[in-house]
Amino acid sequence: MKKYSQQQIEKFIKKIRRQKILVIGDIMLDQFIWGKVNRISPEAPVPVVQVTHESAYPGGAANVARNLADFGIHVAMSSVLGNDANGDKLLTLLKEARIASDGILAMDGYPTIVKTRIIARHQQVVRVDRESVQAIDGTIVKTLLEKIEHIIGDMDAVIIEDYGKGFITQSFVDNVIAVSRKNGKIVTVDPNPNNLIKWSGVTLIKPNRAEAYAAAGVPFDENEKTLHTVGEILLKKWDAENILITLGEDGLVLFHPPEAPFFTPTKAREVFDVSGAGDTVIAFFTAALAAGLTGAEAAQVANHAAGIVVGKLGTATLTPDEILKSFQQND
Repeated sequence: MKKYSQQQIEKFIKKIRRQKILVIGDIMLDQFIWGKVNRISPEAPVPVVQVTHESAYPGGAANVARNLADFGIHVAMSSVLGNDANGDKLLTLLKEARIASDGILAMDGYPTIVKTRIIARHQQVVRVDRESVQAIDGTIVKTLLEKIEHIIGDMDAVIIEDYGKGFITQSFVDNVIAVSRKNGKIVTVDPNPNNLIKWSGVTLIKPNRAEAYAAAGVPFDENEKTLHTVGEILLKKWDAENILITLGEDGLVLFHPPEAPFFTPTKAREVFDVSGAGDTVIAFFTAALAAGLTGAEAAQVANHAAGIVVGKLGTATLTPDEILKSFQQND
């Protein structure tokens, strides 16, 4: 694998930070309750968590946006949330994170999705989800598409992030891809295995290994030849220019014909929490590709970025200095 000089990596980072990215997808509020455990409850065989502090972050598709914004990239979001207290909190967090929310609509009768994680001794004890999966009204979709069409001209790329909460539908996707292509934008997708969308015409689709095998209809194994077969099947099935499969602790593999599949092993030194690692991969691959890096270069940038965030607790982000240091230490 090619070794890059510090000057080359710094050049990559500067290019990436100049990009403007639109993230479209299911948005939610990530809440964290942090504490310590000293005893088991007398009421049930469960730990008693003594709360020390709480925190909240933009979650779901907004975590992709937060990864980009914290790196210094201009990012805008398009989604729906509830016209409620949690929705107000989420909009405030987006503003604090420097994420443009012009493409977001607050809806009555649509509760904001909230995921609450209770963490003690650096481990997640339990997660509580508050959500109502429901399709978005056609009038709302029309308004969102108008907003997207107004925003997209200033963007360099579009990320569609499907968390399977009802926001991403075939009709909506078809319109987003059409307007993106009309404006000459890169379109990348993080699909949801339970939402059978046809992604024809996108630049890249990023499933994880289990999702990729399931979508290809191939029994799961860890054989490299089988993995290559899966990649070839998905390129045809999804009619995408590239397929990027995340392999967990094994790294990433990029299928980008006519070139041979490109594999890059994980750069993680320690793994504390894999929450949001896939968000980091799609965020940084897209930004790097938009910046003019090759597919192989973008895959390596994304892999280094993911290796950094899994070494942190919670849905974490990273800085330019951290990714520069990762390249220096690993390559």
